[in-house]
Amino acid sequence: MLSVPLIGVDTPNRLPETADVVVIGGGIIGVCTAYHLARRGISVCVLEKGLVGAEQSSRNWGWCRQQNRDARELPMAVRSLALWDALAEDIGESVGFRRCGLLYLSNDEEELDRWARWRDFAVTRDVETFMLDSAAATARGSATGRTWKGGVFSPHDGIADTARAAPVIARGVMKLGGHVVQGCAARGLERTAGRVSGVITEKGVIRTSTVVLAGGAWASSFCLQHGIDMPQATVRVPIVRLEPGGGALPPAMHTSMISLTERGDGGRTLAISGYAAVDPTPQALHYARHFIPMFVKNRRVLSLGSLQGWRAGHESRRLWRMDAPTPMEHTRILDPKPDGRAVATILERARRLLPPLADVPVGSTWAGYVDSTPDGIPVMSAVDALPGFYVAAGFSGHGFGLGTGAGAFMAELVTGSRTSEDPMQFRLDRFAAGRARPGDF
Repeated sequence: MLSVPLIGVDTPNRLPETADVVVIGGGIIGVCTAYHLARRGISVCVLEKGLVGAEQSSRNWGWCRQQNRDARELPMAVRSLALWDALAEDIGESVGFRRCGLLYLSNDEEELDRWARWRDFAVTRDVETFMLDSAAATARGSATGRTWKGGVFSPHDGIADTARAAPVIARGVMKLGGHVVQGCAARGLERTAGRVSGVITEKGVIRTSTVVLAGGAWASSFCLQHGIDMPQATVRVPIVRLEPGGGALPPAMHTSMISLTERGDGGRTLAISGYAAVDPTPQALHYARHFIPMFVKNRRVLSLGSLQGWRAGHESRRLWRMDAPTPMEHTRILDPKPDGRAVATILERARRLLPPLADVPVGSTWAGYVDSTPDGIPVMSAVDALPGFYVAAGFSGHGFGLGTGAGAFMAELVTGSRTSEDPMQFRLDRFAAGRARPGDF
């Protein structure tokens, strides 16, 4: 049984013989890519080794935000919100999206200055966000019973239901004539004359000339099977879900102590921003030098994890056979356990900051593996060494909110259309070429 809430989606077990595009991975990036391809009349098939949306797409905060986005991601974040708005009407089923606004509170002058600089930058991109003085921040954060130096309120940002989003969008793919197959691991790619000609799965081969790898934490190890180098590392992030209760609180609030999101069932998700464990794995060790700056920057909230990641196999560095079960079939769903001490810390901080939550019982706890790149910016790119192969992964904790826009972008890229954003900034080869740089904010 999954530790994370998730609605089911019924999909056929039969693999189509052919598809114009095969999308590997049924998380938010994969289903949104397939959805936008299907809307263009492209024959598409999504392959998911486990259940649609069961990994990080249902294990995050559910925030869909423009606030504090890197300049390279901001246009996609703006577009994503408009696409989130349209999904329910287009599909005929709610994904639980609402523009409730996101509230940030702080007593740190340096943090407030950084938010103010982002606000000044956002104005140049026609993005509206408001700095709050002490009185306004304290009023909006009245549930804490504390006085705040300041904060930010981004009124047009919002949240979506992580339990519903990916499954509902997968239903949208099928309504448009696309295929979604669960319980079917993609083991590798077939080539003909140097380009993609098929996908080898545990259920047979599906013929295609174009493949989009939206494999999340599994992307780098899959690329390795075909001699493609993709620097990627994951961190294991703990989450606590409270049952409904606690009275009126901001629907989405961030502080350095705790971050809170109201869920569709009236309960709340609790987390600490950046708080994560680094599980040692073969892949983590291989790419360690690429991630040292990021780990050093976040050393106060990162801790050494356990061997869960090693055993799960998603960061393997071994080559697997295409005619035998792979690590993806051994671990259908990455469902890691959160550290007990991390859960206790989240609860203690939340109940100390928000007294109304003191007596609200815990509904469940879980963890998820957040896939990251060295510069914290996703890879959304063609792979030049293997024509017909594309990668959309490494979203560094931003994938859920950006998912709708990322899917639209990948559909543009795959079909050779004019892309809504500059594709160069998301290229995989930026790491080899030394063009990768950390974010500005």
